Order: sequence, then structure tokens, then C-alpha cells
Amino acid sequence: MGRPFCCITALYFLLIFNLTVSTEAGIVGVNYGMLGNNLPPPIQVVALLKSRSITRLRLFHPIHDALRALQNSGIEVILGTLNQDLQLLGSDLSFAKNWVNTNVIPYSRTIRFRCISAGNEVIPGDLAAYVFPAMKNLKAALDAAEVAYNIPVTTCASTAILGLSYPPSMGEFSKDVISVMRSIAGFLAANGSPLLVNVYPYFAYVNNQQQIPLSYALFESTKVVVRDGKLKYRNLFDAMTDAVYSALEKVGGGSVPIVVSETGWPSKDENGGVATIGNARTYNKNLIAHVSGASGTPKRPGNSTEAYIFAIFNENLKPPGTEQNFGLFYPNMTDVYPIY
Repeated sequence: MGRPFCCITALYFLLIFNLTVSTEAGIVGVNYGMLGNNLPPPIQVVALLKSRSITRLRLFHPIHDALRALQNSGIEVILGTLNQDLQLLGSDLSFAKNWVNTNVIPYSRTIRFRCISAGNEVIPGDLAAYVFPAMKNLKAALDAAEVAYNIPVTTCASTAILGLSYPPSMGEFSKDVISVMRSIAGFLAANGSPLLVNVYPYFAYVNNQQQIPLSYALFESTKVVVRDGKLKYRNLFDAMTDAVYSALEKVGGGSVPIVVSETGWPSKDENGGVATIGNARTYNKNLIAHVSGASGTPKRPGNSTEAYIFAIFNENLKPPGTEQNFGLFYPNMTDVYPIY
């Protein structure tokens, strides 16, 4: 998780943790972070997810206890690679083949993999140059393995890849990443794969409270807050997502769909009452309702939005404060707050 600085009635009862709804209506899944020394074992976590009808999950890197627990669960998985593996994945096809044969093939008949992500939030940064070669080698390794179904290969970025994000139609990649992102966008477009983007209105709001209304960040504005030509924005989530769509269009990636791989709101911190249980509940409740409405974003109206809430648990080995308090559940598997 990064810190981008850019820019229920019966339905809610159904979605309290029936977080995955039909493709036509949009999809909400969860991120399974494990930076805690008091978390339940994966087999209990998977049972919890199934009891709440959660059918999509993001796993940051291969944890075989978790993958074994997910077998035959009906839960579709985004699987990531370790960032420190990117250089070898990109430079050594045999390493990529071994990674696929170890972490994907043994589970490919019992787990539906939504996609494989080469790294997480390394663009911009020292590892950025290895992402595209790693994606190509992972794709080649999957093709060679003749997996029973096509598994898209992609990467995950934060909105820090943007040099300009306001208004959304002016979104563009920063100069130091544009070459990398052009190559990635071309690969994704050619293979029909999505780009994973971590979108956090919370961080954008916290760092620009003078100009961003809280209601705009929480999906609560009833009025248009940003007018961008013919496009009208009532929430920051759509504006941030559309800024990335605009940036993709400018490098030939206009056909590439975005999957919001992380989003959420912390329930506790010392920041003047912004990170509260009430605001976290409001954000995630409204996110689910917004995605379930199948309205898409102003730039992509009618296209379903796929988003993954960060995260399942509060994780006590993350940096103290905000980072430890994004969970929907406490480690004892009780709700931090209900989303209904």
C-alpha cells in the first residue's frame, strides 16, 4: 500500500461481506495482508471469507499455506510476486518458469487465478525497469506451461505514477515513468489484460484537506464537485481512477481496463478525527454501493468496476498508526465495523 498524493437497506445487508457481486454490477473483493503476528491460520481465514460470501481475493505473494487453503474454495485469486524477485523474473526465463511451476501450476486446477501481478508499487523506483521484462517472462512461462485457461499477467501501481492528475482528463504519467508505462500499456492492450492500480482517496484527502471536501472523498457528495468538460465528478475515487485512464490513453493504452487492486479507509489514527471507524465504515459501505451500481466512472460509463478493499485484518507488524488500522476484521475475526 502506498501513499498517493494526487489529486443499506437490503442491498447493504446483502453486501455486508457478500462483497462479490455479478460482473455486470461490478465486483468488490479483499486484500489478504499477513503482516501480523496474531492472525488466524489461512484455513480459518478462508472459512471466514466463505461464510461472508467473499469470492475474490488478492494475495500479495505466494504463501503456500494460503494457496492450499484456497483450493476448491470458489475464491478467485490475484497472485503477486515478491518485489525482490522482479530482477530475476525479468532476466532469467528459467527462473520465471520455475516460479510459475512452483506457485501457479500446482493450484491451477483448484484455484481460479484472476491474474498474476509482477510486483507491487515499484513504479517509480529502482525496480521499475524490471517490471516489463518480468511480465513478458511470466507470460512466456504461463504459455509454456499450457495452463488450462488464460491467466492475465500485469503489474500493480499506485497513483504515484501520475505526473498530473487534475482535472482527470489531463491525467498523464510522470516523465520518469512514461517510457516504462508505455511498454506496459502496450503489453496489456495486446494481451487483453488489466492494469492494477491502488486508489486511496483517504491519502489524497489527508494531504489536501483545504481543497478536497470530506464528502467528496467518502462518496457522500450529492453535488457535482469537479466539472471536467462534459464529465461530472461527485466522488474522488472516480476522479483518481479516470486520471489513470487518461494517462493510459496518452500512451496508447486506451483499451486497457483498470482493476482497483487496493482501496480503503483506516479506522484509527491521530490525524484530527479523519481516520475513524465511522468514516471507514462510510467509505467502504459507499464504495460497495457505488461499484454495485454498475455505473462505471464518468470516463468509462457503464463499464463495471472491479475493486479490492484493503484489507481483511488490522495488521500489527505494519508501521504504527494508520497502516495498522485498515482492516475489516480484528485478528480474532470479529468485525471492526459492519458494512450494513
